[in-house]
Amino acid sequence: MKKIIISIVTLFGIFNVKAQENANNEQPKKLTLDEANLVSSYYKQDGNNSAVTGGIGTEKLTDISNTIDVTMVKYDKKDRKNKFSFSVGIDHYTSASSDMIDLKANSSASHADNRIYPTLNWNRENENKGATLMAGVSFSTEFDYQSYGANVGFSQKTKNRMGEFTAKFQAYLDQVKMIAPIELRTAENEGTSGRNTFALSLSYSQIINRNFQVEFLADGVQQTGYLSLPFHRVYFADNSVHQEALPDKRFKLPLGFRANYFLGDKVILRAYYRYYTDNWGLKSNTISLETPLKISPFVSVSPFYRYYSQTAAKYFASYQQHTAFDDYYTSNYDLSKFDSHFYGVGIRFNPKNGLFGIERLNMLEIRYGHYTKSVGMKSDIISLNLRFK
Repeated sequence: MKKIIISIVTLFGIFNVKAQENANNEQPKKLTLDEANLVSSYYKQDGNNSAVTGGIGTEKLTDISNTIDVTMVKYDKKDRKNKFSFSVGIDHYTSASSDMIDLKANSSASHADNRIYPTLNWNRENENKGATLMAGVSFSTEFDYQSYGANVGFSQKTKNRMGEFTAKFQAYLDQVKMIAPIELRTAENEGTSGRNTFALSLSYSQIINRNFQVEFLADGVQQTGYLSLPFHRVYFADNSVHQEALPDKRFKLPLGFRANYFLGDKVILRAYYRYYTDNWGLKSNTISLETPLKISPFVSVSPFYRYYSQTAAKYFASYQQHTAFDDYYTSNYDLSKFDSHFYGVGIRFNPKNGLFGIERLNMLEIRYGHYTKSVGMKSDIISLNLRFK
């Protein structure tokens, strides 16, 4: 761990030298480092409604995540600002419920896995016209799942620069490895199946005055293909066991509203509301509030709280509640009726002279959150963010 920290500090030190070379150039014609972030987190959960064992059984899971993202800036011959952002994340997780795909295994291959997910994004801003074009690609891979993603979009500011409209289209082409529960495996259900996701995201932000900003958000998401998970068991009322079966189409419609209000120089109120509905019968409401408080010029504290409530999807039933009359069936409690609470606090340090003696390593943030579901699941997450700018 010590070697990793030393390597990170050395890396940021190299960035620091390069950034200082361009510090006085407001519009760099060469590719210049703008910002770099390193985010690490540890997540742990527990519960007793695992979909792998039909809605009962352990949900114990741990996840260690590390992500680094780097943003570079370059102005072209027409003085348009080009941003290139590259990030790569690596997760390592262990899951007691996934280990039960094979009920007789003490420790199967599915007990632990790694996920790697690089992304590359570009946007070009014409600051005179207030217009921005954007595009990006992404990839994610783990033992039983691969995903290829791409996005394009644009944004346009109003003439007075007080408002901005953004439209973005995203596509994800995924492949699911058909790993069935051990007792249901046949030669026919091996291989992979595809699922596709297409999303159109629209938003409009408006500065009302120097203290108040609002944003309206709307998404339309269409999914097609294999939308079940092959290793999710469903136990019928007659005690027979089946693979989860869900429709091959799903349309999602989230609508959101965000508002930020600045109470002087030391307190910000950040509020968010989202309504969600889909054609599987699931509806939800999300309300969250975060209140960053500056307790000194270099230290701020941000308590936060989020409340979430959803109805059950029409294809959900608990252990041994489905029957042979059901065309579709799942005992995945993510599709059940439940309420949840997520609350915690973040603390941010912005020392005047930087961290570890590196002036441009200018931010350290630590966040902790505790999550509870009304169906008995609970989890904790702690994260650390280092920013170089």
